[in-house]
Amino acid sequence: MLGTFLQREKRLIKSEVIAFVVLPLVLLPLAMEVVLHGMRPEWFDLYREKILIANILYIVVARFTMLDTAVYIFSRSKNHVHLALIQIVLLYLEVTIITIVFYAVLFNMFDVFTLFHLNSQFPQENLKMIQEHSFVTSMYISTVTFTTLGSGDWIPQTLPAMIAVISEVILGVVQGGVFVAIVIYAHQNKNR
Repeated sequence: MLGTFLQREKRLIKSEVIAFVVLPLVLLPLAMEVVLHGMRPEWFDLYREKILIANILYIVVARFTMLDTAVYIFSRSKNHVHLALIQIVLLYLEVTIITIVFYAVLFNMFDVFTLFHLNSQFPQENLKMIQEHSFVTSMYISTVTFTTLGSGDWIPQTLPAMIAVISEVILGVVQGGVFVAIVIYAHQNKNR
């Protein structure tokens, strides 16, 4: 069944050129949500946890769709293996950046300092600077989480934050595994 799923020809994205343009559109629903958050904060606060969980489910499904697309494009590529590998690396970089930005925007929108606790001793002026730059802080937390570096400074304080961290770590690990599989596939097919 999985083989049939991966071989299906009726796909929206069939080339790397289209993929590079279309994949960032994954961020569009989140952008609309940011606008809605600004216009209707009371509604947003009322359904806060449900919205966060829905966003996590959305990005997990979107990410697997993006990775499926990348694998499909690479497996059908008529380009020289090295050129195809460069294209897939760039496509994976784009998917990585989209995912990290998606989670960073979520963390920022849901107040990164409510979702996470800083478990570190900073001088007061450094702590104030971190609090003034919540999006940079969100990007840092998202990047450290996605790459599974996990510095341990930022600890999730809520169940939805824990679920977000779990899902982002899984996406990061899966992406790394798929990337290694594609490199092995390219190396094996080099001689054919």
